[in-house]
Amino acid sequence: MFQALFDAAGQSLLVLSLLLFVDGATTGAGTTPLLLLCARHHEPWKVAVAGGAASAAGSAVQLLVFRWMLGQKRPWMTRFLPSREKIEATLAQYPSASFLAIAIARATPMPDAPLKLVAAVIGYPIWRYLVAVLLGALPYYAALAYVGHEFPMPPWVIGAVVGVIVLGFAIDLLRRRMRA
Repeated sequence: MFQALFDAAGQSLLVLSLLLFVDGATTGAGTTPLLLLCARHHEPWKVAVAGGAASAAGSAVQLLVFRWMLGQKRPWMTRFLPSREKIEATLAQYPSASFLAIAIARATPMPDAPLKLVAAVIGYPIWRYLVAVLLGALPYYAALAYVGHEFPMPPWVIGAVVGVIVLGFAIDLLRRRMRA
């Protein structure tokens, strides 16, 4: 099933864009593998522009949903929301979700969740967030698309790299929990 999706995304920028939109609206964990796997069939600049726009739109949708969730006082939603202490700690650590900070965070492979949380809490304008994410995604997506286009890798290699990264994050999370 996944191979069929990757094949369809490889043949169609529209399918790749839809996958990146869904990825941007959810976890954002599939962006790098999608770009590396699907860029071999398209010019890197096309992948960067179409993928960046789709991903930015998905991120804006996620920000809207996150804002809505933060504004709700329903008991069933509390399991999906960070605690008040976590929000306050994040706000103390990241006092300003500026345009430049959002763009720079999106231009790297690092998670931008802390800035997204701050943007949701302070009511950062959606259109400005969308533009910052798009401008940050363009160079990052272009670089990944270039690598995927010029040096095609088999899916198992990309899967192995993703697995090692996920394992590293899991080990780090477990160490933090054991110290706390």
